[in-house]
Amino acid sequence: MLMLKLKRIGKKHQGSFRLIVDEKRHKMVGTNVEDLGWYNPRTDKFEVKKDRIEYWIKTGAQPTDTVHNLLVNAGVLTGKKIAVHKQPKKPASAEATAGKKEGEKAATPAQPVAEVPATQ
Repeated sequence: MLMLKLKRIGKKHQGSFRLIVDEKRHKMVGTNVEDLGWYNPRTDKFEVKKDRIEYWIKTGAQPTDTVHNLLVNAGVLTGKKIAVHKQPKKPASAEATAGKKEGEKAATPAQPVAEVPATQ
């Protein structure tokens, strides 16, 4: 299955990305099917080949979530963005019982122990 995905390029701590078409499970190192543009997250600038992206999507290539959001920003795709790093919220009742294990009773206060006189 072909995917539209980002390939990291650039120096350490100065990464930028190329938008490529490649097999879903193919490693990022090496050749790819086609180069469709670039994206620089440090400046939020990007450039894409709109006609080639539309061609690949029509032929069945699926964009990754991040690429989908980038293409929505570029105006190539319509629709809502996909939440990439959103963590699900816990209900309030789950937070209260998170500390207890199932079947465990609440701790009772310790009862005083009667002192036994020492015999000599």
